[in-house]
Amino acid sequence: MFPLGSVLFPGAVLPLHVFEPRYREMVRDCLATEEHEFGVALITRGSEVGGGDLRSMVATVARLIQVAEIDDGRFALVTIGTRRIRVDQWLEDSPYPRAEISDWSDEHSDAGQSPEDLAAMFQRVRRLNALASEMGDRHGDPMAEISNDVVLGSYQLCSLAPLGPSDQQHLLAAPGPSERLVRLGRALDDVEALLQFRLQNETGLEMPPDPDRP
Repeated sequence: MFPLGSVLFPGAVLPLHVFEPRYREMVRDCLATEEHEFGVALITRGSEVGGGDLRSMVATVARLIQVAEIDDGRFALVTIGTRRIRVDQWLEDSPYPRAEISDWSDEHSDAGQSPEDLAAMFQRVRRLNALASEMGDRHGDPMAEISNDVVLGSYQLCSLAPLGPSDQQHLLAAPGPSERLVRLGRALDDVEALLQFRLQNETGLEMPPDPDRP
């Protein structure tokens, strides 16, 4: 397991710079397996370096897709989130963080979201990212696209949205894509209100109406 101060969603790409000796050993052990995978969990309290942190019980499996070992033993990695997991029990951090885990697939519902719902939410995320960028904040790849698959697309939307780790973890823990998009919409309401407040105070302007909202 690799506890981090950020959330990894299935379908999202995560580059990593590995320098701590325990995580160097973890990478070498992962490379010795057929799957080349490890878990990524959000640190809810504490630091990424040194241990002694508190960690989420909902996490994501990351697969190594590019690995470069630097001369001094550090690693430059590119990983991708593959599936969501539950942490059943955190084990002793020896030689590195470990846990007993279970796969946690998304629940599906006949009343779930459609690709059209994804597309509308995607336009809203893009609009808020563009506005946040104008206000000096950077989040998400402006050229990114999302899958038409509702489960994967909902995760990719959450990864692109201008949200903090706590909100992202709340979205990762949603039982399925329908609830995830409902939670995302509520979180974006808060983001939009904050950006509106900043825009008015810093420029005296108001945000135009969102065409993607009823």
